[in-house]
Amino acid sequence: MALRTRFTELAGIEHPIVQGGMMWVGRAELAAAVSNAGGLGILTALTQPTPDALRGEIERCRTMTDKPFGVNLTILPSVNPPPYADYRRAIIDAGIGIVETAGHRPQEHVDDFKAHGIKVIHKCTAVRHALSAERMGVDAISIDGFECAGHPGEDDIPGLILIPAAADQVTIPMIASGGFGDGRGLAAALALGAEGINMGTRFCATVEAPIHDNIKQLLVANDERATNLIFRGFKNTGRVARNSVSDRVVEIGGRPGAEFAHVQPLVSGARGRVALETGDVDAGLIWAGQVQGLIHDIPTCRDLVDRIMREAEAIIRDRLAGLIA
Repeated sequence: MALRTRFTELAGIEHPIVQGGMMWVGRAELAAAVSNAGGLGILTALTQPTPDALRGEIERCRTMTDKPFGVNLTILPSVNPPPYADYRRAIIDAGIGIVETAGHRPQEHVDDFKAHGIKVIHKCTAVRHALSAERMGVDAISIDGFECAGHPGEDDIPGLILIPAAADQVTIPMIASGGFGDGRGLAAALALGAEGINMGTRFCATVEAPIHDNIKQLLVANDERATNLIFRGFKNTGRVARNSVSDRVVEIGGRPGAEFAHVQPLVSGARGRVALETGDVDAGLIWAGQVQGLIHDIPTCRDLVDRIMREAEAIIRDRLAGLIA
C-alpha cells in the first residue's frame, strides 16, 4: 500500500513526509537523508552565513541525494535584516524546485519564486493566514498547530481543530505541522484533511541530524510537558524545550513592565547554536515541541520514515477499515 496525495504529486516525492526547515539543523546531511528516505528534505537558507555559502550547501546536498529537496526562507522583521533578496537569488540560480517560506510579508519572494517556476509552500499558524497565502499564489500550505516548536502564533489553536478548520476552506494541498512524530499522527493528519505531515523536532532526534548527541538524548528523555512558551507578553510566542535558560526567560518575561531587551542576552541565536553544537543543554534556547513525549529513540531517517509509513498504512488498512460494519 502506498499513500499518494496531491502533496506527494506536487513535490515529486514518495512519502507525504516533510522535514521542517530548522535554524542550525537544516543542513545537507539531514535534508539529503530525509529525501533519500522518500520524504522531502529541507535546507535552511539562513543557517548559512551568506548567499554564496547557501549555494555551496545546495551543491553539497546534491552530492548526497538525487531526490527532490527544498530550501526554507524565513522572513522576519529585524532592525538589521539579512539580505533576503540575495538569498532568494541564490535559491533561484541553484535551480531549486521547491521552497518553504515562513514569516512576515513574503509576497515579493513568492512572486519571484513563482516567476521562475518554483513551487512554494508557505507555513501558517491560522486559517486566515493560510487563505491569504493561497490568494498570494503559493502552491501549498503548511498549517502549524499550537503544539509545534518555534512560533505557533497568538491564537493558541491546536492541530486537532486547526487542521480541519483550514481544510474546510483551503483548496490547495496542505500539510500538517506541529506534534507529528509517528504513523498515528500521519493517519490522523490525513483524516483531518491534510495531505502530509511536516516534522521538525522528531527529525532532530535522528542519527543524521547535525546536532550534538546530548541534545538528541534530551529530546528522548523529555516528555510532552517539557516545553516553555516564551515571549508571550511580547506577542511573539515561541515554544522551546524547558531548560534553565527558557525557565529564566519565562520568569523575566512575566515581570510587570518586562521588555524584550530584558531577555535578549539570553535568547540570541548564537547561544542556541552553541547548545546544539556542544551539547551543553543549558547554553541557550533549544527549540522543541510537545512531540517530545512521543520520541523514544534515535533512528536513521530512513528507519523513521519507513516505520511511520508502515504504522500509518496498517492503521488505515487494518484498524480503520476493520471498524466499518
